[in-house]
Amino acid sequence: MEWTAEEIAGGVLLIGPGLALIVAGTVWKGRAVRPYSRRRALTMAHRAYVRDLSRAADLAISTARRAAGEGEPAIVTVADVERLVRERYGHEHVERSHAAAALRRRFHHHGCAADCVTDAYV
Repeated sequence: MEWTAEEIAGGVLLIGPGLALIVAGTVWKGRAVRPYSRRRALTMAHRAYVRDLSRAADLAISTARRAAGEGEPAIVTVADVERLVRERYGHEHVERSHAAAALRRRFHHHGCAADCVTDAYV
């Protein structure tokens, strides 16, 4: 079977825009998935780390308050915050100083001086 010029032109007009859309979609999707710059990616990773530390400190405080008996102080440790950040938020390396700083901030935010004890100040 021999192709005529009209059939070839029709095939190019039909397949050409489809291939162009596929290439454009691949390029556009690649840009949407990857961060725009290394600095922005590092900034976002740092924000996520700080947010996860704060959430873990909040969770450690609330868990310790629930576990404390009537009239007993809630004991919140930096190790609890480190463990929660690793287990719940997937950060493999958590510095003790960062976890302690987050626990101190949340300790003051929640007014824990009245009913909590922590080792974040050591």
